[in-house]
Amino acid sequence: MSKQIRFNAFEMNCIAHQSPGLWCHPQDRSREYKDLEYWTDLAKILEQGVFDGIFLADVLGIYDVYQQSAKQALTGAVQVPVNDPLQLIPAMAAVTKHLGFGVTTSISFEHPYPFARRISTLDHLTKGRVGWNIVTSYLASGSKNLGLSNQVSHDERYDIADEYLEVLYKLWEGSWENDAVLADKKTGVFADFKKVHPIQHKGKYFEVPGIHICEPSPQRTPVLYQAGASGRGQTFASQNAECIFIAAPSKIATQSVVKSIRQKLIENGRDPYSAKIYALLSIVTDDTDEKARAKFKEYQSFASYDGALTLLSGWSGVDFSQYQSKDKVEYIQTDAIQSLLDSYVNADPARIWTIEEIANWIGVGGNGPVLVGSAQTVADELQQWVEDTDVDGFNLAYILAHQTFQDVVDFIVPELQKRGVYPHQYSEGTLREKLFNSEAHLPNWHRGATYRTGQTAPTSAFKKVI
Repeated sequence: MSKQIRFNAFEMNCIAHQSPGLWCHPQDRSREYKDLEYWTDLAKILEQGVFDGIFLADVLGIYDVYQQSAKQALTGAVQVPVNDPLQLIPAMAAVTKHLGFGVTTSISFEHPYPFARRISTLDHLTKGRVGWNIVTSYLASGSKNLGLSNQVSHDERYDIADEYLEVLYKLWEGSWENDAVLADKKTGVFADFKKVHPIQHKGKYFEVPGIHICEPSPQRTPVLYQAGASGRGQTFASQNAECIFIAAPSKIATQSVVKSIRQKLIENGRDPYSAKIYALLSIVTDDTDEKARAKFKEYQSFASYDGALTLLSGWSGVDFSQYQSKDKVEYIQTDAIQSLLDSYVNADPARIWTIEEIANWIGVGGNGPVLVGSAQTVADELQQWVEDTDVDGFNLAYILAHQTFQDVVDFIVPELQKRGVYPHQYSEGTLREKLFNSEAHLPNWHRGATYRTGQTAPTSAFKKVI
């Protein structure tokens, strides 16, 4: 039997997420992003389609690299305005039973101590359906608004992230013992204070002496997502991530990244399939190939050229307004997303991209490929992608809210289920139990597990527990 295919919905608490300009389409609902009904409707659609979860992106900053101005971002609503993603989760959890929630927050913009409480709270409220996408933030505009005169260098952001995770593991895994909570109404003792431990962390970047002020949540540590595809990012992911999100414009580039990640996992003492890898992708589908192609052509007519280059410039850290549309794209080292330009310039030697071609590509679906066709055609392509690239599933970006996801649920999911490569229903339990058919807590081999009470903390960035 073919490998099982998994779906996440790739979303953001904003208007123009991955397809700038498509918010102007008369059927698009993303202008309703401020309404709870918008999000609860989406959650119901995704649970109907047995999606693993909704993956919520976020930025704390503005895309002002293009033309060295925020003009195009504001004019086209290119990921601005953007609201807090965490506050959406309780509402969506209240109307679903199984859907997972992968939320993005940056280690660069919040101290780990209050963040640990926010995630534990969400894990309690959702009964263990929370995942965290660990990002280090690539927008210099966000750093400046928090008082940093310069963006922290790419690799040092990951050094900070290593210690940030150490603090969180100590809080989530080691502060409260499993049987610390007694909740004994007869004796009036809620917690055995001898089993609640200050973490006494004092490192290069953080000093956190006290206890975690939340009792253990269903998963303790949320399911850990990570999206860094640079060499340093892959090392960090191989030491921490349980799910890895990648974005590449071609199958050959995707294949290269997946192969590299699997090898990094092996080098860090892990099973190469202990992390699930989801690739960014969009789908345009209908009853027939002809209808789907017509739909895609209509979508392309709404795409924004400047909006696409606003995203590309922000992601890469390169102002593409200084070049001509027919100029060939070259790799430039920056402190933004280093793997972004590499995926266009170096991953596929047979393809040379112009700036205009990349802008047209990003305009509908963002940095990932778009599969266009009937359910049968798209299902064939999805299975071929899994076969050729070794991904575990797809982070599906919408083109029209919520029509894209409704089309996937109505057309693609039944076809994949008929082929036996997509689940018909959810399993019970927390998000980690659903994804890995495992226990609710981190497995014993994980770096975070070494910080549990009674374990010895690792002396290096990663230590496998036997």
